[in-house]
Amino acid sequence: MATILRVTRQALVIRSSLSHCRRLSSASMLIEQEKYSWLEQLGLSAENKGVFNGEWGGRGEVVTSMCPSNGEPIAKVTQGNVEDYRDTVQKAMAAWDVWADVPAPKRGEVVRQIGHALREKVDLLGALVSLEMGKIRPEGVGEVQEYIDVCDYAVGLSRMFAGRVLPSERPGHALLEQWNPLGLVGIITAFNFPVAVYGWNSSIALTCGNVCIWKGAPTTPLVSVAITKILQSVLEANNLPGAICSLVQGSTDIGQAMATDTNVNLLSFTGSTPVGNVVGTTVQQRFGKVLLELGGNNAIIVLDDADLDMVVRSALFACVGTAGQRCTTTRRLILHESVHDEVVARLKKAYSQVPMGDPLDDGVLYGPMHSQQGVDLYNKAIEDAKAQGGKVECGGKVVDRPGYYVEPTIVTGLPHDAEVVHRETFAPIVYALKTKSMEEAIAWNNEVKQGLSSSIFTGNLGNVFKWIGPKGSDCGIVNVNIPTSGAEIGGAFGGEKHTGGGRESGSDAWKQYMRRATCTINYGKELPLAQGIKFGE
Repeated sequence: MATILRVTRQALVIRSSLSHCRRLSSASMLIEQEKYSWLEQLGLSAENKGVFNGEWGGRGEVVTSMCPSNGEPIAKVTQGNVEDYRDTVQKAMAAWDVWADVPAPKRGEVVRQIGHALREKVDLLGALVSLEMGKIRPEGVGEVQEYIDVCDYAVGLSRMFAGRVLPSERPGHALLEQWNPLGLVGIITAFNFPVAVYGWNSSIALTCGNVCIWKGAPTTPLVSVAITKILQSVLEANNLPGAICSLVQGSTDIGQAMATDTNVNLLSFTGSTPVGNVVGTTVQQRFGKVLLELGGNNAIIVLDDADLDMVVRSALFACVGTAGQRCTTTRRLILHESVHDEVVARLKKAYSQVPMGDPLDDGVLYGPMHSQQGVDLYNKAIEDAKAQGGKVECGGKVVDRPGYYVEPTIVTGLPHDAEVVHRETFAPIVYALKTKSMEEAIAWNNEVKQGLSSSIFTGNLGNVFKWIGPKGSDCGIVNVNIPTSGAEIGGAFGGEKHTGGGRESGSDAWKQYMRRATCTINYGKELPLAQGIKFGE
């Protein structure tokens, strides 16, 4: 079987990036500089272990985490290998025997303590996300806050998730549903949200009675280590096995092991659609459960009655925020022909006023791409857009400064079905399309392969209900008069079609982390059969 995560160009670039990291391992580390000494308050050092299963270790390759804002090494992490992974699985399964016997409200109390421990270091963790991933500090802090919010949600859930008691057609019988934990949940997260996505999964999974093994993104290993150290402290304070929240940082071999491992009852994967397709089919081959959060080619529709002030403010954040590296980033603006030119002109002005710089600095709203891979994809999309007839209204260039900075870009003049428009490019590029009607706009919104997030701006109540109805948006997130990005934790997060169909975070997403049993209990002395069947009487 082809090794999982090697089958796409993205994975090959990641491997190349890791090799580049290793070549730089002899360079001085940012963590050794006084400016970044705060990293030590998160338990980090110049050399860190990337495997935790109650004890810290790692027998894999040593990689160097790079800072995207200046291209300098931050610190080293020793990854795990397949033997580390197998050892961790055994320890996690042993830990489940303990954790599953803890009553759900007591599990919720432990998750509450995790949220409290995160609160105490929210600013430090947010700064680490900013340093290692590249998003601005307010977004980094907000991401950690999202984990904290999900912990709060999970605490309430620990006293609320329940089955149902159903009417039985047979006298002396009770019919009910019982929900039980799956056991071992594997979580593979991506670089763009190295904290929040793990928080969505682990908080709910733990409350439901599962244990977790986390494989963080190869390029944000320090975030994974710092978060796990906080989890370790909470578990130890409660005399619980550390392997309840295990970590195995690693390369493609760890991803393959998780996908093929029958001990992993549910594998949650966040990443690109091509890699997610391989992960999903591999897990399905062993009849395992999989939760996929994949790509998004998200659109904002702007009708002729929209509040354009709200449109410009919303589109600016949705297109430029996180340097276009959110799965919910707006990549298409479908603008009614009567407002197209005005919206583009106002957005160009707004783009020109966005402060770019070190994401840790106050006042900066736009930071770097995460890696050279992102810069390369940006350049290719710009070239292809021009070749296919597009006009670059603003941006379109790599910024000449240390780090991986590119200009946020608006492209007009392309047909709605141009290849580059239908391609998800994980970069700050938005394609402004001119439409004649709401019906046409909805059709264009739905014609791409992905189905994650969508939004419409209108003041017409009839348009609103058409948009959220059966002939409206086919996405998992359907917004009105707000951006495509910035989802709240109370609703289920996820999308349709090539986005994968998974749901995480709020609503009834907890059901993905449990198994349902239909139980019929005969408390009488007779043995009637269902449907009135008589057998041998």
